[in-house]
Amino acid sequence: MNRRHARSGWRTILLLTGHLILPAVAGEPGIREAGTGEPLVQGIPWRWYWESGGWILYVLLAFSIFTVAVIFYLFAVLRPGPVLPASLRRELEEKIRVGAWTEALRACVYRPCPLAAVFQAVLQPLESSRTVTPVELREALESEGSRQADALQSPPQYLLDLAVIAPMVGFLGTVWGMMQAFGAISLNVEHAQPVVLANGVAQALVTTVGGLMIAIPAMMFYAYFRRRAMRLIARLETVSDELFALLLTVLKTTP
Repeated sequence: MNRRHARSGWRTILLLTGHLILPAVAGEPGIREAGTGEPLVQGIPWRWYWESGGWILYVLLAFSIFTVAVIFYLFAVLRPGPVLPASLRRELEEKIRVGAWTEALRACVYRPCPLAAVFQAVLQPLESSRTVTPVELREALESEGSRQADALQSPPQYLLDLAVIAPMVGFLGTVWGMMQAFGAISLNVEHAQPVVLANGVAQALVTTVGGLMIAIPAMMFYAYFRRRAMRLIARLETVSDELFALLLTVLKTTP
């Protein structure tokens, strides 16, 4: 008897899932009346999906807002302008050519950016008038360059974290919805309400889709911004090496 009721319950879940979800995906009208083919529900409105998802969708909504904010932030900061401004590069080149370490250091302090931070670490020992070797200057350049590279690579990691966490939250909604569906069957197999079963299955499917809809774009933008950060790091290294080579040339010619 119990096995027969269990099979009946599973059959009910599958039929309800097919009637409710597949027509919406296919773009067809919703549930149709048996024998007549006339639609009882003209499609499924978005409000139904939202109500079916339950409180899990509010969490996913917060994740989606945060994801969009991170994407706009990365578009703003991962650009050549904020990382290595051309005007600062020209100014540093002019000051280094004449050996004006104090003025070059002041330009780095007044215009904070990764390029300024790298050369601030190099110019501070020179500005203090203490004897430093080219090896020490190179070590200061590479040490600060590594820190700035890490700082450029860190922000895109937020998108990777969201791409991992969002599906897990969606799967939590999946488990929660299936618990509701199975709970309705286990409490009263013979009088299990189809609406309760459908709500549990709907929550399971809607939250899963919601988590994936956040994770997939987040992963795509993470790959894009990671490559963008690596290109900026490579340009920062090139410009820093060129300015450092000019600095060493000036030091050798300065008595």
